[in-house]
Amino acid sequence: TFENAKIKLMAGEVSKIQPVGGAYDAMKSARSMAAVGGSRPVTEKAFDEYHLYELHRPTTLHDRQTKQVEFLRAAGVKSQQFYIYDGVKIDAQRYRGWNMDSIRQNREYGTQSNPKVWVMREFENSEKNRLGMPLPAGRLRFYRRDDDGQLEFTGENNITHTPQGETVRVYTGTSFDLVGERKRTEFWIDTSRRRLDETFEIKLRNRKKEPVEIRVVEHLYRGTNWTIREETDEYKKIDSQTIEFRIEVAPDEEKVLTYTAHYSW
Repeated sequence: TFENAKIKLMAGEVSKIQPVGGAYDAMKSARSMAAVGGSRPVTEKAFDEYHLYELHRPTTLHDRQTKQVEFLRAAGVKSQQFYIYDGVKIDAQRYRGWNMDSIRQNREYGTQSNPKVWVMREFENSEKNRLGMPLPAGRLRFYRRDDDGQLEFTGENNITHTPQGETVRVYTGTSFDLVGERKRTEFWIDTSRRRLDETFEIKLRNRKKEPVEIRVVEHLYRGTNWTIREETDEYKKIDSQTIEFRIEVAPDEEKVLTYTAHYSW
C-alpha cells in the first residue's frame, strides 16, 4: 500500500524494455480509467519529447487496488456528429493469404453486406473549444443532457495521444433509425484482356423525423487501377482505393445509389 502517493503520468511513445506482462502493461491498463472530482485535478506540461501529467491530490493506493482517475472534464464542447455507411463486410480469416489475382477472380469476394450505419463524432482539441490540453491515450466518454436535465451516456471510445490543436474523430456506436443495404448487381471479368467491371446498388433508409447526410464509403479492393462509370451521385476520392459519396436522405425516405467500377491490370 502507498499512503498519500504523489502520482505523475508520462504520456507518449516512451521506449522502454520490459518483460511481457510486466509492470508497464499494468500501468497502461490503469491509467485511463475515471473518477476524481474537482476542477483541474490534473495539470500538464511538455517534458522532453513527451507530456507529463501531475495529479495534485495525494492518493492512497492499497495493495492490489485499481484506482480510477479523471484527467479532464469539459462541458459545452462543440462537436460535429455525422454518419458513415461502410457497407462491405469481408471475413478477413476466410481470405487470409489470398493474392490480388485470387481476389479479382473470386465472384463472391466483397458481396456480403453490413446494414449498420456508424455514428461518428469529431471535435477540435483547442482552447476556444474549451479543451486545449494535450490529451493522453485513454477512454473518451460522451454525455448529452435530456429534457429533464439528466445527463445521459451516449457513447465512448479509446483515443491515441492527441496534441493540442489537433482534431479528434471517434466512433460512438451505430444509429438505431438509419439502415444501409448493399448488393452487387453485375460482375464481368475478361482475364485474357485483363479487364473487370463490377456494379453495386446501395440503399439508405432514414426512419428519423429529420433529414440526414450519410457518407457512403466504398472500397475498390480488386485493384489500384480503376475508374468509376455510370454513377448516380458525385463521389470524392479519399485515397488510392477508397471513394466517398455524401447522400442526403429525407425523413422516411429510401435513397438508392448505384455505381460501376472498371478495373484493368
